[in-house]
Amino acid sequence: MSQESFIYSFVARGTMVLAEYTEFTGNFPAIAAQCLQKLPSSNNKFTYNCDHHTFNFLVEDGYAYCVVAKESVGKQISIAFLERVKADFKKRYGGGKADTAVAKSLNKEFGPVMKEHMKYIIDHAEEIEKLIKVKAQVSEVKSIMLENIDKAIDRGENITILADKTETLHSQAQEFRKKGTQVRRKMWYQNMKIKLVVLGILLLLVLVIWLSVCHGFNCSN
Repeated sequence: MSQESFIYSFVARGTMVLAEYTEFTGNFPAIAAQCLQKLPSSNNKFTYNCDHHTFNFLVEDGYAYCVVAKESVGKQISIAFLERVKADFKKRYGGGKADTAVAKSLNKEFGPVMKEHMKYIIDHAEEIEKLIKVKAQVSEVKSIMLENIDKAIDRGENITILADKTETLHSQAQEFRKKGTQVRRKMWYQNMKIKLVVLGILLLLVLVIWLSVCHGFNCSN
C-alpha cells in the first residue's frame, strides 16, 4: 500500500463532523458529508463507490467514523482502520466527553491521531490482511460445523457423535486463534525493531555531536 491509499477521514456525532484529517485537496470532504447526511442511524458498516474511491463508514451509538480510500484498497482494510479510530476515539472521549463537542473542535487533538492510524494500517497492511483471513476462516469453519450439528440433531444422531463434532469445532477454532496470535506477535516484534533502530540512530547522533564538540572523549570546560 502507498502513502496515498487513505485520502480523508473524519469522526462525526450524528451529522456534525467533530474531527477530520487529510493531506490532499479535492471534493472528498463534500462528498463524504453528503453520504453522511444519507446514512442510516443503525449500527452498521457502509461503503459507497465514487470516482475510483471508496467512502467507508462505521456507524455505532450515534457516531460515524469515515475514511475515503483509493478503490484498490480492500474494504476490510478500510474497516480495520475505522475500528482502530473508533477504539481510540472512545478511549479518549468516552463517558460523555464527545457529546458536547462542537463542529471541528477536536481537529487539533484527534486529527494527528487519525494520521498515525493511517500510517500504521499502511505499514502493516500485509499482516492485517492475514489476520482478517484467519478470522474469516474461523467464522466459516464455525458456521459449517454448527450447520452440520444442527442437521445431525434434526436427523437424531447419537449424542456422542455430536460431542465429537463439537470438540472438532473447538479444536479448529483454537488452531485459527493460535495463528491470529502469531500474526499479532510478529507485528509487535516488527514495531519494536523499528523503535530500537530509531533509538540507536538517535544515540549515535548524540555521540557524534558530543565527540565533535569535545574533540574526543576527554571533554573539559
